[in-house]
Amino acid sequence: MIPDARTAVRPLLMAALLASAGLSLSACAPLVVGGAAATTAVVVTDRRTSGVQLEDQNIAFKAESQISQKLGETARVNAMAYAGRLLLTGDVPSEAAKSQATAIAQGIENVKEVINQLNVGPIASFGARSNDTWLTSKVKTALLNTKYVPSGTIAVTTDHGVVYLMGKVTQTESEYAANAAAEVGGVAKVVKLFEIISREEAIRLSNTSGSQSSQSGASDTRAPVENGAGAQDAPAGGGVEVMPIK
Repeated sequence: MIPDARTAVRPLLMAALLASAGLSLSACAPLVVGGAAATTAVVVTDRRTSGVQLEDQNIAFKAESQISQKLGETARVNAMAYAGRLLLTGDVPSEAAKSQATAIAQGIENVKEVINQLNVGPIASFGARSNDTWLTSKVKTALLNTKYVPSGTIAVTTDHGVVYLMGKVTQTESEYAANAAAEVGGVAKVVKLFEIISREEAIRLSNTSGSQSSQSGASDTRAPVENGAGAQDAPAGGGVEVMPIK
């Protein structure tokens, strides 16, 4: 008996569909730019251009990769970049290794500044690292739910319970964001690494409507901000400012 032609064609059609699906999935893979993996996802509400966002992703990837190759398994280094400013967190075995990490990071293309917050000591346990990841998630949610905070343009990372915030924000937005992060349970300290910009610059970068921009400048409802012992007010171009936990 001669098989039905339609029955014979079915396996071929199934193979074609599987091949097509494979191509579709591969389109979602990370984009490799200059030897470094960078995702193509761009946050529309970020005050950086799409090009700068991808550049920052490449900087962070290269920093982690190159430092890891040099220091090996004795170190755990995480990198986060915002507009060319590179933050290093994690654990290294010695002060010499910490300095070496800074030197490597400074040699990466497009890095404007290296902020080395590496801890000299043993590598944090899996439980501690998992807790840091959970805290970062909770802080991001808190920022998203806090009025006057442009959460889409704020980068967050946590290490040893210390939350680091980066982004281009106004002084008012900076204070609201820091206070929101400080109120999250389990956070030991909040470090602001913001680049402080004017209200007018924030409006221009965000391309917001008049009603949204009026919220950004609501200085009469500004949340109180206190500096920790020894902390200094952030300079106009950014800097490190520590927020105490209330």
